[in-house]
Amino acid sequence: MPLAPTTPLPSLYDLGIGNTPLLRLTRWDGLSDSVRLYAKAEWANPGASVKDRAAGRMVLAGLASGALKPGGTLLDSTSGNTGIAYAWLGARLGFGVRLAVPGSISAGRRRILLALGARLDVSSPLEGSDGAVRLARQIMDEEAGPFFYPNQYDNPENWKAHYETTGPEILAQTDGAVTHFVAGLGTTGTFRGTTARLKAEKPGLRAASVQPDSPFHGLEGLKHLATAIMPGIHDPTLADEEFFIATEEAQAQVRETARREGLLIGPSGGANLAAALRVARREAAAGRRAVVVTVFPEPGERYLDEPWWASP
Repeated sequence: MPLAPTTPLPSLYDLGIGNTPLLRLTRWDGLSDSVRLYAKAEWANPGASVKDRAAGRMVLAGLASGALKPGGTLLDSTSGNTGIAYAWLGARLGFGVRLAVPGSISAGRRRILLALGARLDVSSPLEGSDGAVRLARQIMDEEAGPFFYPNQYDNPENWKAHYETTGPEILAQTDGAVTHFVAGLGTTGTFRGTTARLKAEKPGLRAASVQPDSPFHGLEGLKHLATAIMPGIHDPTLADEEFFIATEEAQAQVRETARREGLLIGPSGGANLAAALRVARREAAAGRRAVVVTVFPEPGERYLDEPWWASP
């Protein structure tokens, strides 16, 4: 039911977003009793991804400012998960959703978006998420519709969602013991907001960012920043180290995680875990104590039709 003009705005937690489980991962070689490895299971959000946090915060800020009105239309670009978040929020809160998406978007994501009532404008599959960004900007310039354009790549509410929720949750769930945080860069909101909050509370914490190792990659949701449109919210000073992960390594990590941990994660989660394991194994080899936390942004069920699942 759409919000009435006088209805108080909910919070992210009121919408069921956040407070996701922190899973301990124990089935990996090269660790030690003094090194613990965890991942935030972001598929526990209503839209089944970490993007619910940023989308929810941007939508609520838009409603609070009046830039987004009940019955209005939100327009943004997305490669999938943020769009799914916008779509279910639109259905729940009573606004329309129009999305510019790359032609390479998976069939599963496309079906979910259409099922939730989103209108899709499709850009060239060869241009990836950057092509969708350009298409959304073109629609804004050429059409007279009164759109709310949150612009997830440049909107500070994106990273603030993680500063206010993801960071404090990790601190509480590890009893403040977290020493390392590892996360991928797409819009960069998850990494920036979470890292900034963790470092504010624990100045000695080390943060590692994760990117694809090539501009031509299969890691949906992540960007090879050197060759992509740079997100306006990116803060390059926050990462203490960077990891560049090949698509094939991330996919192999996904398959191995299913068989070792019984968890179905997506390729971006596979890239995050591959990097987090490097950090954890390095700390174990050096005889240091560490609590390494990473993020599983989405469920692997959305990728089970992909041919790389059939690899050994």
